[in-house]
Amino acid sequence: MAAAEDRGAVATYIPPLATIDPSRFGLCIVTADGAVHAAGDAEQAFSIQSVSKVFALTQALGKVGDTLWRRVGREPSGTPFNSIVQLEREQGIPRNPFINAGALVVADINLAGHEPRVAIGELLRFVRYLADDDAITIDEAVARAEQATGFRNVALANYMKAFGNIQHAPELTLGVYFHQCAIAMTCRQLAMAGRYLMHGGLYRPGGARVVSAQRARRINALMLTCGHYDASGDFAFRVGLPGKSGVGGGILAIAPGKASIAVWSPGLNANGNSKLGTLALERVAEATGWSVFSAA
Repeated sequence: MAAAEDRGAVATYIPPLATIDPSRFGLCIVTADGAVHAAGDAEQAFSIQSVSKVFALTQALGKVGDTLWRRVGREPSGTPFNSIVQLEREQGIPRNPFINAGALVVADINLAGHEPRVAIGELLRFVRYLADDDAITIDEAVARAEQATGFRNVALANYMKAFGNIQHAPELTLGVYFHQCAIAMTCRQLAMAGRYLMHGGLYRPGGARVVSAQRARRINALMLTCGHYDASGDFAFRVGLPGKSGVGGGILAIAPGKASIAVWSPGLNANGNSKLGTLALERVAEATGWSVFSAA
């Protein structure tokens, strides 16, 4: 594994994340047969941040179906996760649901006329269901810090409100978004929650269906092409798996039909993705042949 000096830098613009020890590292792999392989700090909870966008998107698609794509695109952005540059040129329609602007529209859909606490409670129950673990919580200190420092997200929400693509009061939509980013999970819980994307939309083989096989395939496709912001192409090149990162240092990666993988290392690279986590996933993909681009 990389030397300590190669582990990147923790996110400092959200104060609670700035205090995390960059030497922490956890990995959990849940395979299609149900086996769980965990290593390092796999039982340490961390703020999943933008990894939550996968679950929020799944929930929103369940509410409004493919009409969601009238408000959010499906193309890689090629810009940083919190960029406002493309919104003016594209009339307030975010490029994809995994950049912050797109995730705010998804949060607006999930709000659906409710109070933010109702909407975030619904998402938290959904994540607990997916992981089969009621111990998953929201880190309220992180949520408060998000609200206190999230000026770029406030700007994005208000800008899209001007185009009519945020339908609730921006502060309500932002409340949902900040709290979903503050969901705290372990690598084990996160890998378990991703199983439905490994199983073609099923909770487990032979179990209840979370989403259709087509929708699971499309969510995986978006993770592959858009899940690492302006480094999505590099992640596909190096790892070759659908994946979604977060500035808390977590990454959820899916090997369809084979495994759900969660890795956590809080040190980030220049693109805001876990530096050591990306390297670990690259090595897992090489060792297993799980890359979606590998020969059968």
